[in-house]
Amino acid sequence: MSDPVRIIEMGPRDGLQNEKTPVGVEARIAFVEALVAAGLHTVEVGAFVSPRAIPQMASSDAVLRGVIALLVRHQHVEFGALDVADAARAAGAEVVSVFAAASEGFSRANINCTVAESIERFKPVLARAKADGVKVRGYISCVLGCPFDGEIKPKAVADLASTLFELGCYEISLGDTIGVGTPS
Repeated sequence: MSDPVRIIEMGPRDGLQNEKTPVGVEARIAFVEALVAAGLHTVEVGAFVSPRAIPQMASSDAVLRGVIALLVRHQHVEFGALDVADAARAAGAEVVSVFAAASEGFSRANINCTVAESIERFKPVLARAKADGVKVRGYISCVLGCPFDGEIKPKAVADLASTLFELGCYEISLGDTIGVGTPS
């Protein structure tokens, strides 16, 4: 391949949030350090969400602060976190992420609000990040299909991506959340 590929490692966030037993802060920091040692340059280390809703992401602030110390040894690494309440910046994140679904059913099931309500929720995060010069990555889930709504129209994805871009996201990640995408 002649085109470069950039991997955004989600294991410390998206992977660990699915574990039944929460992983401790020191183990999460060691996990991130191992990923960096393996050559990954962009790692999302946690999520600033309610610990009642996702207990596996509790103490993401301590994890982020712990891995920021790795920057001394790995200055080419970018650490980010999903941020729904503007807490990641306070913990030192240089990149934060916001999340929206391309389907109403998934949005309601996953974050208990409509797509439009999710955008309203993170507008303040985007505004503060912009004011402080912090980059924001936008994630869109269910871009091809949804376990609740079925097939997703490309226009819904394009409209949502456009909204995220207009609000200040410097890049948009499109997620085939349920794995229905094919090369064609």
